[in-house]
Amino acid sequence: MMASRVVTMPANRTAVREAHRRAGGHSRMIGLLLIPVGLLLVVGLGSILSASSVLGLREAGDGLFYFKRQIVGLAAGLVGLVTAAFVPLRWWRKMAFPLFVGTVLLLGAVLAFGLRSNGAQRWLQVGPITIQPSEIAKLTTILFLATIVSRRETSMNRIRDFFWPVAGSVGIVAFLVIAQPDLGTTLLVAAGAFAVLIASAAPFPYIIGSALVGGAGALAAAAVSPYRWARITAFLDLQSDPLGSSYQAVQSLVALGTGGLWGVGLGASRARWSFLPNAHTDFVFAILGEETGLAGSLTVVSLFVLLTVAGLMIAFRASDRFGRLLAIGITTWIAAQAIVNIGGVTGILPITGVPLPFVSFGGTALTVAMVGVGVLVSIARDQPRIAVAAQ
Repeated sequence: MMASRVVTMPANRTAVREAHRRAGGHSRMIGLLLIPVGLLLVVGLGSILSASSVLGLREAGDGLFYFKRQIVGLAAGLVGLVTAAFVPLRWWRKMAFPLFVGTVLLLGAVLAFGLRSNGAQRWLQVGPITIQPSEIAKLTTILFLATIVSRRETSMNRIRDFFWPVAGSVGIVAFLVIAQPDLGTTLLVAAGAFAVLIASAAPFPYIIGSALVGGAGALAAAAVSPYRWARITAFLDLQSDPLGSSYQAVQSLVALGTGGLWGVGLGASRARWSFLPNAHTDFVFAILGEETGLAGSLTVVSLFVLLTVAGLMIAFRASDRFGRLLAIGITTWIAAQAIVNIGGVTGILPITGVPLPFVSFGGTALTVAMVGVGVLVSIARDQPRIAVAAQ
């Protein structure tokens, strides 16, 4: 018995030290993720308070109208983040199918009796609450595809076994979202799905082929609408129609240029005085750049880079394939959305009308993005337990 104790005690101590080391590493990853998210939320509240004040006074007689609504969205997002963080990863796998089916039903309901605004039909109103199901689709499509791929990864070398999971998830959602029409969100859903497939064992030629088919479909959908095509191609020559299709992009660059290196000061934006449409939503980064200058803009970009690095670290240290694919998909979606928004605001990419994550006004977008962060925390927390024998 004494010999047994001499042999097992060091092993137990080693296992305990290893468990503590891993727990500390997981805590650091979660902190690396939540710190930039928290800072972006604070930046977003300040930017919306400034960018929406004039519009709020004009539309509702209250300069804090949109700011108050964003606070409600933030509160819902915090509840969603904390709840998602404590949901075990295995439960996310079980909930993937019902959540996806519910999202598809909501997208169908939008096309049937959704609210229409500015030529688009993207919102559902339930009493005093307005939701945008296409935002929910970004997360639930990634969740559903990661579940299917992780279960069928070894059999996806046959084109039939590859085609049906992709067409049955991304294809259905893309069709329903682009019919609203919402090309920007469609591209983001596809970006998250593409990342999941790239990280899987699916044959690379199948992935590239599906991406090319999807890209061709998106271009065709844009080309059939002259207004949409003009908006997308306007960034190629902003001076071709500065009072028409290029107006927002030109005014955005004027705002960014006015900001200079250090900005004109918080709350001192001139572009928000109806010069820049959608200043509190799609173009909030322009207001932020005008008021805080290049220094503030680069700080926000750096926060997104830090968030992306944290998400990828969580993915690479995930305990199973499902968690890894899910983390990569969520991280890619958030990073791609930030790139598309900032690229459109700065004139280097087409304007697609997608919000800047955690910063732009929009209750559904903010809540869903924060739930996505909560899922990343859940993945980071879900690590195999080390059994320590009590000898």
